Amino acid sequence: MEVTEICFGTAPLGGMPDTYGYSVDEATALVTIRAIFDGPVNFMDTSRNYGFGRSEERIGTVIRERGGLPPGFVLSTKLDRDMGTGRFDAGRARQSLEESLLALGLDRVHILHLHDPEHSAEIGEITRPGGALDELFRIKEEGLATAVGLAMGRLDIMLPIVRDRPFDVLLNHNRFTLLNRSASDLFDLANERGIAVLNAAPYAGGVLAKGSSAVSRITYQEIDQVRLTPVREVEAVCKKHGVAPGAVAIQFSLNDPRITSTVAGVSKPERVAQTLDWATVKVPDQAWDELREIGYSVDDPEAERIYKPG
Repeated sequence: MEVTEICFGTAPLGGMPDTYGYSVDEATALVTIRAIFDGPVNFMDTSRNYGFGRSEERIGTVIRERGGLPPGFVLSTKLDRDMGTGRFDAGRARQSLEESLLALGLDRVHILHLHDPEHSAEIGEITRPGGALDELFRIKEEGLATAVGLAMGRLDIMLPIVRDRPFDVLLNHNRFTLLNRSASDLFDLANERGIAVLNAAPYAGGVLAKGSSAVSRITYQEIDQVRLTPVREVEAVCKKHGVAPGAVAIQFSLNDPRITSTVAGVSKPERVAQTLDWATVKVPDQAWDELREIGYSVDDPEAERIYKPG
C-alpha cells in the first residue's frame, strides 16, 4: 500500500464532546468525509469506538453513496473492547471487526489496529495465546485486513507488545508533538523493525490548531494556565514569523523521517483544506531554530489521562 504523508483522522466526526469539548452533527460529518474523498489525500483513519460507532457509520454512509471507496484510497480502522464491560478477548476482537465491516459497508479493510488495550478489563485477554492479538493476526491471514497494527495507549504497555509481535504498522497519538516527545524511543524501535509509523494528534488534541485562547485542553485533558505556557511560547514564535501554530505543529511531524504518515483530525470541511495549506506553507528556518529552544515533556500523557469514551 502507498499512502500520502497526511492521513485524516475521523474521531471528531463521530461526535465526541467528552474528548474534544465539542460535538459534530451528522450533516457536517458527511460533508467533511466527502471533502476528504474529493481531495488529494488517500488515507483516512477511524475506529469502532469513535463516537460509539458513529464515525464508522458516517463514513459508511458516504462510501455507500459513492458505490465504494475511491480507487487507491486506504482506510484504517481499529478493533475495540466492549465499551460496556471492557471485554477484549478473541471473540470480542472478531465481533468488533464484524461491526466495523457492517458499519462501513465493506468486506475487508486495508489497515486494522488493536486499539487501547490498557483500557480493557484484563490485559491477559489480549496478550495470552488465543487472545485478541492472536485473533488480529488471524484476521490478516484470512485476508480481511491487508496490514495489522497497534494503536497505542500507554507506553509501558505498548513497548513490550511491539517487541513481541510482527506488526506492519504502529499508530501513536499525542506523544510526538511540539509539546511532547515521549514516543521517540518507540519510533526508533519501530524503524529498526521495519514497522511503519503513523503519528496522530500533531496538534496535541487541538490546542496547537485552535489556540490557547480558545482551547484549555492538552491531549484531551483540562489543564491549568501554567501548563499552557509552552503553547503560548510556540504561539509567540509563530506570531513573530507570521506563520500559524497549526502549520509548525503538523510540519514538525511531517519533517521526521521515521514517520510514514501524520494523522490530523478534522471536524469540518474547512479543516481539510486548512490542513493541506498548513502542511505546505513555508516556515522560516529561524522560526524552527527558536521553536527548538522551547521545552517539551517526555512524560507519557496517557499514563495520567482520565479516559472518557464519548
